[in-house]
Amino acid sequence: METAASSDVRIQNVLGRLEMILDNENTRIGVDPNFDLKTSNARKSRCLYELTMLQRDASPDEVSPAFASQTRHIKTKLMTNSQKVNAHMEACRSVVDLLKTAVQEADADGIYTEQQFRYGDF
Repeated sequence: METAASSDVRIQNVLGRLEMILDNENTRIGVDPNFDLKTSNARKSRCLYELTMLQRDASPDEVSPAFASQTRHIKTKLMTNSQKVNAHMEACRSVVDLLKTAVQEADADGIYTEQQFRYGDF
């Protein structure tokens, strides 16, 4: 059976990794065109899953008070992260809408008609 001390170390390690991932993502999202949001999101999800598994059998009074402050700090970073990811997704939607409108306008510019591209007419 795992001791409370080893569980605390594992929780602390996961919280540290999660914080590092959030800091990296919050800094790079919307700024670095090479940033891989999908991979970063997978890493965040993995950390949250690990935390759930580590704490699933613990009652709230068994959780070390040392983690309360760190958890609140990470919650603030998660809220910032959520806002940044939502803004990024909204920007992506806007670009897609612009491209869709441009394609529709190009199709309707009168140079070519749908009739000209029908196979049955040849």
